[in-house]
Amino acid sequence: MEKNDHNEKQRAATKSVIAAFGLTALKLVVGLATGSLGILAEAAHSGLDLIAALITALAVRKSDKPADHQHPYGHGKVENISAFIETILLLVTCFWIIYTAVQRIISGNIEIEVNVWSFAVIAVSIIIDLSRSRMLYRAARKYNSQALEADALHFSTDIWSSGVVLFGLFCVKLHEWLNAYPFLHYADTIAAIIVGLIVIQVSARLGIRTINALLDSAPAGAEEKIVNAVEALPNVLDCHSVRIRLAGHQTFIDLHVCISGDITLREAHDLTEEIEGAIMKILPGSDITVHPEPSQ
Repeated sequence: MEKNDHNEKQRAATKSVIAAFGLTALKLVVGLATGSLGILAEAAHSGLDLIAALITALAVRKSDKPADHQHPYGHGKVENISAFIETILLLVTCFWIIYTAVQRIISGNIEIEVNVWSFAVIAVSIIIDLSRSRMLYRAARKYNSQALEADALHFSTDIWSSGVVLFGLFCVKLHEWLNAYPFLHYADTIAAIIVGLIVIQVSARLGIRTINALLDSAPAGAEEKIVNAVEALPNVLDCHSVRIRLAGHQTFIDLHVCISGDITLREAHDLTEEIEGAIMKILPGSDITVHPEPSQ
């Protein structure tokens, strides 16, 4: 079953790599041919997605390796590191896009040819991004994979940014048809700036999440839910020292509970099993360690 899960995650990551490569090449060719900064910005964005997809594919392969003596908590942190690298790459690309766009506006040197291929490449991009983002989100939710979720987030933002570029191209073409409203000639360049700002916002949210995971920050409210659920069980007098640690798709939890010192070892063991079952309802699939303490 675990092997099938790994294969499904790997297939999702591989399909993402293939799609990213095809879109990057297509956008780059059309962007250079037309001179559209919006399309070139999209090509840079897709190129970054290609690198991110490659990193994700490697991270998924590595993170599913079983725990060993050097990595007793497994290799799940590889997914968190992968998502953090993707964030840095996104931010660098966005700042380059915005800088180039501002330079074009200041210099006034905006030469762009909008044709049917300009609109076609963006339309194809939206269709492919919609398909692969849904595929990756399904796999990410199914296997609680932060790397696949980060990849899906990249491609879902591509849909919005592509829509902005499409609108920019339409405005430029409208300027050509009407031979009026000179400000429309800048629409493609302004669209590139909007794309950069959209991706910066998404990158910042993703970066905060990955940093929290790398710093072992517990999910908000999880500790309180666990304490309440455990203390509601019969024979549990107190629950404390709850520690929650995320490693990729895996959650590790250890906690201390006070129980009656008069019960037998077998009864104490059965109670810890019951405690684990209660926690599983809150955070399914967790690796749980319960330390029972005799109450005075």
